[in-house]
Amino acid sequence: MTLREKIGNEIAKRGPIPFSRYMEFCLYDPEYGYYARSTEQFGRVGDFYTSSDVHAVFGRLLARQFEEMWRALDCPNPIHLVELGPGRGLFARDVLDWSEQKFPDFFRALRYVLAEQSESLRARLRKTLDHHIVRGKAEIAASGDSQFDSGPVIVFGNEFFDAFPVEIVSPDGMLHVGTSDGKLVELFLPAPPLVDDYLDKYSVRPEPGERIEAGLAANKAMQSLANQIARGFFVFIDYGYAREEQLAGRHRDTLMAYRRHSASANPYEAPGEQDITAHVNFTALAAAATGQAMRLERLLTQSQFLMGIGEANQFADAFEECRMPQEQAKVAMQLKHLVNPGGMGETFQVMIASKNVSSAAIEKLSGLKFLHSLSHR
Repeated sequence: MTLREKIGNEIAKRGPIPFSRYMEFCLYDPEYGYYARSTEQFGRVGDFYTSSDVHAVFGRLLARQFEEMWRALDCPNPIHLVELGPGRGLFARDVLDWSEQKFPDFFRALRYVLAEQSESLRARLRKTLDHHIVRGKAEIAASGDSQFDSGPVIVFGNEFFDAFPVEIVSPDGMLHVGTSDGKLVELFLPAPPLVDDYLDKYSVRPEPGERIEAGLAANKAMQSLANQIARGFFVFIDYGYAREEQLAGRHRDTLMAYRRHSASANPYEAPGEQDITAHVNFTALAAAATGQAMRLERLLTQSQFLMGIGEANQFADAFEECRMPQEQAKVAMQLKHLVNPGGMGETFQVMIASKNVSSAAIEKLSGLKFLHSLSHR
């Protein structure tokens, strides 16, 4: 049976399914879903790459920021760092390796938890992080098992929320997927009140000929995460927008499919063989977090965030191992890709939230340095 046939069987039993259910099949079906596949999705040879694929400095800079957050939490031992959707584990390995080398006190207290839904990716994580798992510094959990205890925690996610299934709404109603003559077809049915409420509070109503995503699943996840945390920080990095940008006519109809570094607007072309994403609605996520008593900082670009962290030591985390001018030039180009507006620097936004952390401690975080400079002008 193929995934397309499996989807068709559910439609035959239930009738047309919401697009979110179709997207869930495509990404997370345990047998045929995109993230269940054993083939390589990540990196330059895969379908996409993340900041961790560019250079280890991304993890090294975040290790420096996590260490500051640990100090802001009064140096608890242990401190749990939970990464959601850790992919191949490159970021975790960079953070753990650099923390051990540069921040030994933090490393001694650190317990790194990788929450991953896909069994095939969990198997890959075990290989990547074998050294740290054996030493008890890292552990791997299924996403549903990542319950936080009452102690301090730092929760991190890089391109986590963009992979949550979304509803899609047009002036004709909410998108559903059905079948006709054995082919997948689109049809629109009345949107339920929850979807209408989401658009009215956090998004916009679609104009004629336009489609808008409603990230109800992402909001539910954020609400659950924020409810679980008793004290600590959230750090989420993703591509997305605030409602004001949608009101200005941007970030509408952002659903895309990716396969072998090629982008397509057709999510039905290769079910289970292509990544499907939508831009993140940070206004909605912020409301879900603040509704659970979290403090939100203003959104930063990835460029602002990383420049703030790296400025103090002139990005020595990137260049320390370079011995030749050619090596320095190569690393400089990789670093530029992470922070340059033409690369990832302005594409990605950074959302930082906290609970039961003093304002004075938060203001000392180097990643927020750019916000502080704006507030004092």
